[in-house]
Amino acid sequence: MKTMNWSILVGLATVLAAPPALAQDALKIGLTGALTGPVAGTYAPAVEGLRLYIDRLNKAGGVNGRQIELLLQDDASEPSRAAANAKRFLTQDGVVMLLNASLSSTYAPTIAEAKRAGVPLLFTAAACPPEVFPPADPNLFCTTAFGTEYDSRAALNFIKETAGTEVKIGFQAMAIPVSRGEIDYAENLAKGMGMTSVAKEITPPPAPDYSPFASNISSAGAEWVWSWAPWGSQIKTFEALRRLGWEGNYLAWAHLEAESELERVKDPGFYVLGANALFAEDLPVMQEITDAAQAAGAEYPANQMTEGWIAGMVIEAALASAEDPGSADSVREAMSGLSVDTKGLRGGSLEWTEENHFRTQQHYKVYRWNPESEGIETVSGWTTFDVE
Repeated sequence: MKTMNWSILVGLATVLAAPPALAQDALKIGLTGALTGPVAGTYAPAVEGLRLYIDRLNKAGGVNGRQIELLLQDDASEPSRAAANAKRFLTQDGVVMLLNASLSSTYAPTIAEAKRAGVPLLFTAAACPPEVFPPADPNLFCTTAFGTEYDSRAALNFIKETAGTEVKIGFQAMAIPVSRGEIDYAENLAKGMGMTSVAKEITPPPAPDYSPFASNISSAGAEWVWSWAPWGSQIKTFEALRRLGWEGNYLAWAHLEAESELERVKDPGFYVLGANALFAEDLPVMQEITDAAQAAGAEYPANQMTEGWIAGMVIEAALASAEDPGSADSVREAMSGLSVDTKGLRGGSLEWTEENHFRTQQHYKVYRWNPESEGIETVSGWTTFDVE
C-alpha cells in the first residue's frame, strides 16, 4: 500500500482549495479521517479523491463564485483525536459542514460535537450510521456506498440465487460497532432464509494473524462466507482460508481496494458486492477522475477515489442550492432535499429527503475475476432496494 505525507497534504489542500486572496470569503469544510494507521487504505484514497474534486471545482470558479476551503485532519481512527479535530473545526475554523471518514468508533464524539455546534455532519467513506436512515437525524447525512442491513440483504440474496438456501455459510466482521452489528444482522437473516450458519468470526482491528479465524470457518464446513468489515480483515481472512486449502466461495464488501485486489488475487471464487461501479466499466466520469488523478500526481489509483468524488458532487450540489452557503443552517436545509446525478458511478441518483439522509434507493452489483478473459467481470447487473 502506498503511503503519503498527510501533514504536507493537509497544508496543500488548504492552499489549493482557497487562494489567500479569497480565503476570507471561502466556504470552509472540515474533515476528520483515518488518513494514517492500519485502516487508512480504506479511507485515505477517498479523501484524496474529494480533495481533487474540490480543487477542480475551485479552479472552475468554485460555487457561485466562492471558493471552498477543505480542511483535513488525521485522527488515525482514534475517537479522542476525532473529537479534538471536530471541536477545532467547529469552534476555531467556523466550518459550515463537518465530514467524518474514519472508523465507527469515532462517530459518537464527532456526532456530539456537530450537534452541539449545530453544523451538519456528513459521513463519507465511513460506514453510514443508523441515524441517517428513516426517520433520519436532521443533522446527519451519508454518501458512503455501503449501508447497514441493505448490504447483507443484497449479499444473502445473491448467495441464495447462486447456491440456493441449503448452504452452509460463515461470517466475518471486525470488532468495531458497525461491522459487528451488520454481521449479527446477517447471521439472523441467513437463518430466516433457511441457510445454516456454521461460523461467525470477529477479528481484532487489526489481527496479527488471521489463520485461527480462518481455521474456525474452514473446519466448520462453510461453503460460502459473507464478510463485511474494513478491507484488510476481509482479504486477509480470505487469503488465510485459501492457504488452509479451503475451496469455498467468499463474498466481500467492495471497498475502495476491491478492484485492484481482484486483479491481484485472480481467484474466481472471490466475489465483491458493492454500490459503486468498478472502473472496469470504463465510464466517461471514470476517465474524468483518472485525468484529475494523473494531473495531480495522485498517490492512490483513480479507481480508489469514487467515494471521494461522489462526496464532492454532493458537497457542490448542497452548497450551490443553499440559500446562504455560508450558513450551516441553510446548508443543512439544502441537504435535506438533495438529488445528485452520480453519472453512472452508482446505479442511480443519490437523493435525500427530510426523513431519509442515506438515499431513497440503494443499488448493488457483484464482480469477480474471470480467468478465461483475464479480467474483472460483472456477475450481476444493478439490483435495487427501496430504502424505507
